[in-house]
Amino acid sequence: MRESTPSQQQQRQLFARAQRLLQTGEAEPAQAICADVLARYPEDANFLCLSAQTLIRLRRFDEAEVQIEAALGIFPRFERAHETRGDLLVARGDLSDAVEALEDALRLDPTRQQTRLKLGRLFLRMGYVDKARRLRGEFLKGGAENPEIIRATNLEKEEKLAEAEQVYRRILTRHPDNVTAMRLWARLGIRQNRHAEAETLLARAVEVAPDFKQAWADLVTVQYEQQKLDEAAESARRLIKLDPRLPNGYLLLASARASAGHHDEALNAFDDALAIAPQHVGALCGRGNVCRTVGDQAGAITAFRRSIEANPLHAEAYWNLANLKTFSFDDTELDDMLHLLGDERIPPEGQVQLNNALGLGFEARGDYDRAFQYIDRGNSLRREQEFYDRVENEETVDMSIDVFDVAFLHADAGRGEPDPAPIFIVGLPRSGSTLIEQILSSHSMVDGTHELRDLGMVVKADPRLGRFNPRYPKSLVDIDPEAFRHLGAEYVRRTRRYRGDRPFFTDKNPNNFVHVGLLHLILPNAKIIDARRHPLDSCLGSYKQLFAQGQPFSYDLVELGEYYLEYHRLMRHWHDVLPGKVLDVRYEQVVADLEGQVTRILDYCGLPWEDACLRFHETERAVKSASSEQVRQPIYSTSVNTWRHYERHLGPLIEVLEPILMELPASERPANLGGSS
Repeated sequence: MRESTPSQQQQRQLFARAQRLLQTGEAEPAQAICADVLARYPEDANFLCLSAQTLIRLRRFDEAEVQIEAALGIFPRFERAHETRGDLLVARGDLSDAVEALEDALRLDPTRQQTRLKLGRLFLRMGYVDKARRLRGEFLKGGAENPEIIRATNLEKEEKLAEAEQVYRRILTRHPDNVTAMRLWARLGIRQNRHAEAETLLARAVEVAPDFKQAWADLVTVQYEQQKLDEAAESARRLIKLDPRLPNGYLLLASARASAGHHDEALNAFDDALAIAPQHVGALCGRGNVCRTVGDQAGAITAFRRSIEANPLHAEAYWNLANLKTFSFDDTELDDMLHLLGDERIPPEGQVQLNNALGLGFEARGDYDRAFQYIDRGNSLRREQEFYDRVENEETVDMSIDVFDVAFLHADAGRGEPDPAPIFIVGLPRSGSTLIEQILSSHSMVDGTHELRDLGMVVKADPRLGRFNPRYPKSLVDIDPEAFRHLGAEYVRRTRRYRGDRPFFTDKNPNNFVHVGLLHLILPNAKIIDARRHPLDSCLGSYKQLFAQGQPFSYDLVELGEYYLEYHRLMRHWHDVLPGKVLDVRYEQVVADLEGQVTRILDYCGLPWEDACLRFHETERAVKSASSEQVRQPIYSTSVNTWRHYERHLGPLIEVLEPILMELPASERPANLGGSS
């Protein structure tokens, strides 16, 4: 019986499969596919070249040379065969001959960006910096698409983003493999937070040019932003394989593993980066932050101080030390920071970090007037870097109150995902949510996670909800009620990666307070705890904190007070339309009566009593918040009424909050409402 031969379509599929295997480092099975096809079609130049590439990876250089010469014998002007010959010569160390082979490939096809990348790297390796720079310029200009690439990038500079996107689209319509256009279009998408679209473009770019390091690095970024943490880690590993001598891939891998809760792997990756670049301040600060998360305060302090030694102008390290909360600067460190203020070599963000670090430094010494001076200055600088629209925030609260009325909430009640596992801890930042999370995480039935972004991402990812017109939450009104179960199930599915095997888990993203109505519909059995604190302590805590991202309202006292009013208004609405749904837990009451408040929390969550919840400070777990050191200590009262130390500076905030402050007992009110003294 005659053996069947593969069709052209099957050959293409086999070629793609072998290529993917080679790209993922599986050269042996890739070579097996090539050998099988070449046994039937010995003159297939594409398979001859792919076979040679796998043999080069396997360091079977003589066999690879046979395949390349066979391809060139059949098609002397086949640019891919010349490029593969260049790869072989590089692997053998014959760099001059490799240059000639790659230049031959480029002469035959000047649009081969992958070849241009390889030749540029080879020139750098040989010390020909000018030649490498020239090739990089050609690469960035896109070869044959030079004028249009330049036009698109100029349009971006002019903020004409839609027009730039049209140019990239036209380029790729004519030349679908132009990886420069793919990457630049993807970076445009990143600027616009269109990460899914950017990921598609970058995935195609690295498929066309598997050694395109910049595209791999960008791919890690967009996967990370979408919380595709396993995919981001794998892309980072691919980047490391391309050039294990550079620290960037290790740093990206460390960030992805740390965010996924794999802190030991993150520390190892930071150490790999530091083995290559011992003075890398980003790696040192990153390592310090992971140490802080896992409770290794000494390791964190050592890493941050090493960062300062490596580069005294790297202000982030000073802020990281101050942000430990339980750390105190020595006199020399305070003097060093004071001398760096206004130094033109430090960027605006660094000046913000220095001012806020000084503020916390002087607060630790009890010099509250001087502390506020620097905190206020740092916030003024940071506010200039943030975009915040208080009118839009008020409109969102108005919409939520309008949409989530009693009729709407009860008409579709019970249709959501019934899983009772999530326990949401909401509120404003710096209001005691980390303490509540630590108490619950000390229970044998609860997994503590951190501030998860998944609920917001579930909303944005659904085309029915994430659209602009009508914008969320009005977009909820017209969707099929059956979609509520899907949304809840998607949230549970996404958050599974952060959990262990316990039946319940916490999500302490404070901003989820805006989603209480949605949570009632999509996760009807979930628990919601609102972490409350004295309004002035809550707002002051946010004002003293530099947030990595989000919370743009927190850098101006008036805007901060107005945001608190809107939060207060919305939470009152949830209590009115969903009585008993949300449990309010006040920080001051937890401090005054720990056992009583722990009992309330556990009863509300339907959890049996466990003494470990009173000994929350003994629980060993990673804590990703500004309170990570504080919740590793027994309960203390020194954070209660901190605002009184700063009362004379809080006039604008007190004036805005006056309606709420007047509802408090007289002993909890400022001496002068409505203005500073």
